[in-house]
Amino acid sequence: MFDVKLKNRMNSLCRALVFSSLLGLASAAFADTVETGRDLEDTDIRALKEWIDTKRQISLKEVGGDLSLSGEVRTEFQATRETKNGNSLRGSGTGQLPKQAFDVEFNLMLDYRTERTWAAIKLEFDDDAGIFNGTLDHITLERCYWGVRTLDGDDYTLDIEVGRRSLTTIFDSRVQFGSFFDGILFRYDHAFEKVGDFYLHIGPFVINERNNHFGYIGEAGLLNIAGTGFYTKFSLIDWDTKSYNKKEIDDRFHFIISQLTAGYRFRIERIKKIGLFYSAFLWNFAAKRLDISDDTRANWSVYFGLSIGQLLKQWDWAFDINYQVVAAQAIPDFDISGNGFGNADRSGFYTKKIVPIGGEGPSTPKTAGGQTNYRGFAIRFDLLLTDKLDMQHSYIQSITLDSDIGPFRRYKQYELEFIYSW
Repeated sequence: MFDVKLKNRMNSLCRALVFSSLLGLASAAFADTVETGRDLEDTDIRALKEWIDTKRQISLKEVGGDLSLSGEVRTEFQATRETKNGNSLRGSGTGQLPKQAFDVEFNLMLDYRTERTWAAIKLEFDDDAGIFNGTLDHITLERCYWGVRTLDGDDYTLDIEVGRRSLTTIFDSRVQFGSFFDGILFRYDHAFEKVGDFYLHIGPFVINERNNHFGYIGEAGLLNIAGTGFYTKFSLIDWDTKSYNKKEIDDRFHFIISQLTAGYRFRIERIKKIGLFYSAFLWNFAAKRLDISDDTRANWSVYFGLSIGQLLKQWDWAFDINYQVVAAQAIPDFDISGNGFGNADRSGFYTKKIVPIGGEGPSTPKTAGGQTNYRGFAIRFDLLLTDKLDMQHSYIQSITLDSDIGPFRRYKQYELEFIYSW
């Protein structure tokens, strides 16, 4: 009897051990399935983290290259007047932007370069001043890209750069290219001894990844033509590469803009300063006759100006003045880099609002606003108080170009800014 009970207990124990083993193996198999199906990326991330950690343990001296750290601290005062159909859009009312504004800003720049590669980063911290209305969290990644030199000849180079920066830092315009360039840039530069310095910069960029919408841009130029100081540039940007279901959104991207720029750089011996005359003409080939543009294409823009001086050392000064004319459909209302109108109510030309992309529905001929359809001038004066502290005065003024298109608007802004850089 005792032997039978002992035998039964041993059999039960064996069955329990077998079941536990099978359960453990099943759990391990299930865990392995989860790891394979869900956490492969985590494995890649861990490997990447370990690789980065090894880089952190290597000094700059060991890895080679040059690392530079620079920055700017800015304090700004702005006085702004903006009206639409005679009504002020700025003041002390709820929801309105103020007529007087104070800002504080810090920009941090990191640049790393080896013989054939480089990377650049710029972080902008730009906040409104004030205890109750001030901000603390306005952070923008303004620049983040890497580059590599693929060809390096005696008089020519070919570079590839990938990442983000402002379009205006790559391509030349006083009225367009106010958007970010998130894309791939190909830079070809070739110096011709008796002709001048030729360059070609082209690349695709992201407009709206959710709709697979990409743009294309290129600029070619010839600088210091035959050693005379004259230069010319031609750029072409294509926003019109995707169709949208809503007409007002589709209209926002009917832009294929060419810009022809010409200028002359010279030296003023009497004051020992560099001077620059510049001018440009823009044309939007994709513009259509629309109700909101008074059944016209309104697809052109022109500007011209004069710059004198450079900022190199204490008491150096620089002055710039230019006049701008931008028709209603010359430039996308989200890509303005010129005067614009301030646009305190964030109105769009094709949509009620500039953002989001749908803009809360279509505009009407009476409400079509945005940042285009203006003429005006801009003045800027810089004075280096020390080798590192710049005092900058600027004034811009705009008024509606065609009063038959949208509301009638006026815009004036004076800005005083102190910029400490190192």
